[in-house]
Amino acid sequence: MGSLLGSGFFLVLVVAFIMLFLHFVPLGLWISALAADVHVSIVTLIGMRMRRVPPAKIILPLIKSNKAGLDVQVNQLEAHYLAGGNVDKVVDALIAAHRAQIPLSFERSAAIDLAGRDVLEAVQMSVNPKVIETPIVSAVAKNGIELKIKARVTVRANIDRLVGGAGEPTIIARVGEGIVTTVGSSESHNDVLANPDDISKTVLDKGLDAGTAFEILSIDIADVDVGRNIGAQLQTDQAEADKRIAQAKAEERRAMAVAKEQEMKAYTQEMEAKVVEAQSEVPHAMAEALRSGNLGVMDYYNLNNVQADTDMRQAISQAGGDGKIQAPGTPKPVK
Repeated sequence: MGSLLGSGFFLVLVVAFIMLFLHFVPLGLWISALAADVHVSIVTLIGMRMRRVPPAKIILPLIKSNKAGLDVQVNQLEAHYLAGGNVDKVVDALIAAHRAQIPLSFERSAAIDLAGRDVLEAVQMSVNPKVIETPIVSAVAKNGIELKIKARVTVRANIDRLVGGAGEPTIIARVGEGIVTTVGSSESHNDVLANPDDISKTVLDKGLDAGTAFEILSIDIADVDVGRNIGAQLQTDQAEADKRIAQAKAEERRAMAVAKEQEMKAYTQEMEAKVVEAQSEVPHAMAEALRSGNLGVMDYYNLNNVQADTDMRQAISQAGGDGKIQAPGTPKPVK
């Protein structure tokens, strides 16, 4: 019984040792590399395991590059993987560039990949240019007519400027700016509608691909639509604003006139109050003058006669329509 347990324990140890050995020594990859005439030592594969680098992600791209006739070393691929790059995509880009006879070194390809750009797509775009369609660009000619323009920009990737070069949004923004500038310098929108290719020529001559990761091959105007009459709308808005300003100034003058009128009415009422007050003091003054002897009886009668004559003249001036003279203080007859 004890011998059976001992032999079973030994078998488990043997199986565990074989599994551990196969984990650290990927014999399948080593045999595949030898079959593909790629010389990789067992020590190198074990070192990859120790450095936590999956050997399959290094050996398979290495075999692929070797079959394509590229001179790529294991250390280069492993270093790129440890730097966080995509080894398989870099090798595919190198193979595509080699087939298309585009000069591209491993260092340049790895730098493009680490910069966050798709190096394989860049190589493919160098072989097969890409068409970028801009959004609708609104531009206004000198006569105030708005034009809505859509353009298609054919670009080719510039591998030498992929690192540090601007992307597609910059190309779209520059083309839009060029369209707005070109249309804005046109005397009439009819000139643009008659010769839309002038926009392409003018914009293309500005060198819009400077500092970008692309080379602009052509700019084609896809669609031109006539929009609003911006000039007329601006003139209408200006006239409306002028009218409101004039109305505000007129209202200001009216308010000032009303205030002045109210001020004059207040002043007139104040003067009338002072006159009434002065008239109320006259009898007291005359009585005081009679008591003090400054005014005689005859003087008093003469004043009354003068007042009576004044009242009679007023009555004559206010005579009714029938020619009769009304007594002072009597109302006019109702017609």
